[in-house]
Amino acid sequence: MPTPPETEREPRVPDAGVRGLLQQANLDEHLPADHRLSTVYRSGAGLMGLILIVFGVLGFTQNLDFFDTGDETVLGLQTNGALSGLSVTVGALLLFGMVKGGNFASTLNIVIGGAFVLSGFVNLAVLERDSLNILNFEIQNVLFSFVTGVMLLMFGLYGRVSARLPHDNPYWQARHPDLAGEEQRMREEAAAQQRELMNRRRGGASREVPPPHN
Repeated sequence: MPTPPETEREPRVPDAGVRGLLQQANLDEHLPADHRLSTVYRSGAGLMGLILIVFGVLGFTQNLDFFDTGDETVLGLQTNGALSGLSVTVGALLLFGMVKGGNFASTLNIVIGGAFVLSGFVNLAVLERDSLNILNFEIQNVLFSFVTGVMLLMFGLYGRVSARLPHDNPYWQARHPDLAGEEQRMREEAAAQQRELMNRRRGGASREVPPPHN
């Protein structure tokens, strides 16, 4: 039986860089590998979206001004009306990603995760400048932003970045369409040869059966 050709060890980040990393693949949730990937993407988006919505709603219950810079906290994090509204909006977008699943949820996790990490750095730079700290961040908010961003990136990059992706991975197949097509052709040929061999065995067995005696 022919075996699929081997490939060199694939780097963690595709040769095409960010463009290759974000390359879309057709995820079919009826396939085991695709279903596992989509489940991770949905779970990450749903979990982080729910946390952000709870934080935002609790912030609204404090009746804070939109750009309040006081010391009011929710779940140990400082907040104001702007941060509460932003949290609910981003949380709702993540929940929408959970419902959509597939490529959309994965890419959404990556984009929002990167935005959270960037937000952590930006707000860290303006902590001591009240005129620029419009979201009323303190150091605990910065740390939360970093942790949330990293977690979303981990959920979104699952199955897209690895030392070596398996060949049934839809993102590997999207990056190597020619090789994936060749492997599919070889699998089909192997299956056809197997069926032909089984048919021959059945035919030989039927000829070996002696005719019934009258």
